Amino acid sequence: MELTKAQRAEILIQALPYIQQYTNKIIVVKYGGNAMINDELKEAVMGDIVLLSLIGIKVVLVHGGGPEITEMLNKVGKKSEFVNGLRVTDKESVDIVQMVLAGKVNKNLVNLLQRAGGKAIGLCGIDGDMIKAKKADEKLGFVGEITDVNVAPILDVLEKGYIPVVSTIGYDEDGNVYNINADTVAARLAGELNAESLISMTDIVGLLRDKDDPSTLIPKVYVSDAAKLINDGVIGGGMIPKVNCCIEAIRRGVNKVFIIDGRIPHSILIEVLTDEGVGTMFVSGNHIERN
Repeated sequence: MELTKAQRAEILIQALPYIQQYTNKIIVVKYGGNAMINDELKEAVMGDIVLLSLIGIKVVLVHGGGPEITEMLNKVGKKSEFVNGLRVTDKESVDIVQMVLAGKVNKNLVNLLQRAGGKAIGLCGIDGDMIKAKKADEKLGFVGEITDVNVAPILDVLEKGYIPVVSTIGYDEDGNVYNINADTVAARLAGELNAESLISMTDIVGLLRDKDDPSTLIPKVYVSDAAKLINDGVIGGGMIPKVNCCIEAIRRGVNKVFIIDGRIPHSILIEVLTDEGVGTMFVSGNHIERN
């Protein structure tokens, strides 16, 4: 259905309050899932980010790159092993992780953003002493736990009008490099940047009361409700660490955190610039949400 000029104008007017709310504020987008693999969705995401940047919203893009890492490890004959959803990363593997994340994936995203009309600069946690880390667990090898964050390089890039694209590599004082979970990095950076919101892109519609029924989407969750939802089994499996990162971001001062379905074209714009939204929003507070 083709929109009339009047309808197009009305859509823009409806977006105005949201643009005013977010102008000159920082939004951190954690980019992953199918939206990072499907070329059409990837272009839609990059277009969304450029649009937000051009209307005065400061977007920080944080990315992982699990499928690309697995593909490269397979090419060199190394099998991927996971413990509780985290990739076991030996010394040889972490070199490949750094090459893939800070090299191929990061620069491809910078290229896509610039082709979409934006200005972007790629960074990783090693740049500018951004992310210091230590081993999270000896069994996992060079998988990192964040010990310190310096957001000055990101703020400098934003100040110059560029979109920072951050790959989730950290380091320690001995020069060791660590692979760090992208949700963890995005939550920590959002807190340190005093971001207005954190948007986590996933391959699910959001948090569901019944994981097999998309109609049971929970649109809003108060941080104080999370423990009960975990105890009730509503939040389980791989969603637990993701939700914990959402809670961590809120506790570090981020106003709103969204888990959205990255399989929906332009889901970022729908979440940020409309009433409807497309996922689950986490906020602080003590009210128990009951449906």
